Amino acid sequence: MSNQGNNTQCYQESLDNGVSRMWAKILSYLPEWPIWGQAFLLFLIPILYMKGYQWLRSSLKKGTFSNKDQQNQDASTNSSSNGESGNYANIRLTGDYAKDLISVKATFGQNSDVRIREFTITGTNTPAAVIFVEGLVDHDRLDTHIFTPLMIRGVPDTERAIFEEPRDENELKAYVKSSLLPVGELQEAETLQQAAQAVLTGKNALFIEGVASALLVGSAKGKSRSLEEPVSEALLRGPRIGFTERLSDNTGILRQFGGNNELFMTKHQVGARVKRDLVIAYIADIANVDLVTEVERRVQNLDMDIMLESGYVEQLIEDDELSPFQQIQNTERPDRVVSGLLEGRVAILLDGTPFALIVPSTFSMLLQSPEDYYERWIPGTFLRMLRFLAATIALLAPALYISFISFHPGLIPTKLALTIIQTRQGVPFPSVIEALIMETSIEILREAGIRLPKPIGPAMGIVGGLIIGDAAVQAGIVSPFLVIVVAVTAISSFSIPTYSAGITLRILRFVGMFSAAIYGLFGVVMFFLLLCSHLVRLKSFGVPYVTPAVPYSLSDWKDFFIRAPLGMMRKRPSMMHPKDPDRKK
Repeated sequence: MSNQGNNTQCYQESLDNGVSRMWAKILSYLPEWPIWGQAFLLFLIPILYMKGYQWLRSSLKKGTFSNKDQQNQDASTNSSSNGESGNYANIRLTGDYAKDLISVKATFGQNSDVRIREFTITGTNTPAAVIFVEGLVDHDRLDTHIFTPLMIRGVPDTERAIFEEPRDENELKAYVKSSLLPVGELQEAETLQQAAQAVLTGKNALFIEGVASALLVGSAKGKSRSLEEPVSEALLRGPRIGFTERLSDNTGILRQFGGNNELFMTKHQVGARVKRDLVIAYIADIANVDLVTEVERRVQNLDMDIMLESGYVEQLIEDDELSPFQQIQNTERPDRVVSGLLEGRVAILLDGTPFALIVPSTFSMLLQSPEDYYERWIPGTFLRMLRFLAATIALLAPALYISFISFHPGLIPTKLALTIIQTRQGVPFPSVIEALIMETSIEILREAGIRLPKPIGPAMGIVGGLIIGDAAVQAGIVSPFLVIVVAVTAISSFSIPTYSAGITLRILRFVGMFSAAIYGLFGVVMFFLLLCSHLVRLKSFGVPYVTPAVPYSLSDWKDFFIRAPLGMMRKRPSMMHPKDPDRKK
């Protein structure tokens, strides 16, 4: 009986030992705790990124104004919706010359460049005054179109009764506008604020006794440069003309390039304190009505003191201000604007800047050049595919170098690995540090080359890069192989036609490098997937940013990675939902 018990006990012990060895064997195949921690972080980082992104988006939408501040802001917006704000916003012109002139002098009392020229209209006893800003008006036009008709030719005796005993104000004003002022551009200002704003932007304000408004004559002379080739978008083949800082010149250039009776241009004024003219251009029988309406709505909701450059407008009307990718294309080239209009897009031109905006924009547009269409389709396709390859290299090359050298050297071919090991002998830093040193140096040299004068900048960039690279290798700080990687990356980023897109890839390159330094090749893959998920979610005025890739549109692939022959591109991009989808009948 005791032997049977001992046998049972031995069997139980052996069974327990077998189970223990089995679990020990299973656990030996499981990763160690640090690897579990990395896997957990790999799972947690995308969640934290999305939650933080959503929180920032909601915070920006809600704003930081209190209810009182928001009420004040709404009141200010309402009061300035008609262009009236400031201390004289509610003062209306009365038609009493003496009273209105006192108000005008009080308004412009501190402005030494404002001139007030008082006179009497010849043939009558009616006093009048012209207010203008020295340096903004053309004195020859002022003498020819205002002083000569009113002070020299004057009013005939047969019409003098209109000034002495007018039936009403409208009769007097209508006569002055139709018979005394030989000008093409004539507007009216019924309040003192409107008149002051017009004078300070270069118009001549005419005040006449008995007329309860100021007649705004002519437009600003201003200073404008001649038409030149766009510096930021140079081409070997194509028009050698770009926009200027004057809006009237730009709209004229656009009319010249896109002469079409369906090309509509609607003018708006933006800026709460300093008004700037803004033009929205589109081809009425092509552009989608919903797109035009949305652009006008966003432009009308702009609320800042001044729009100094179209970059202000771009940042305030884009869909996602937290995205590193630009969702609105800017260009100095009128041929690119006309091409966008013919695809059903909308252009925005702002006075004071040569850069026009094109909406909506997609990622593929940033890697396209007008020269693609001026050359035959085979060279155009080759150059476009080369740019896509260059963008990939500019984004991922340093990150792949770090991941292969630090984490996955076994994936490198043996001979190449031996060469890299030999070149890295004596380098005291890990691959991520030496890559950061070189990339940061290149970025500083690039920025310095842009800011320096033109004769010095390019030479300084080339010589500085050669000297720093050679000195770093000789000092043993970086390896020669890394210098090659950084040089190829920098050259690839120069091939991107749009400067803003190049900046985006340069910023994301550092993010990819840090991801590779933490997780190796898995970090690079995670970084690329997060980037793809962001691009898929991104939209520009309702158009998916990576279309026609996602959502897939086969017809639009004729002008995506490849540039099909012009004879095959019979349809406009379907993503724009144009009224007229056919390019040629």
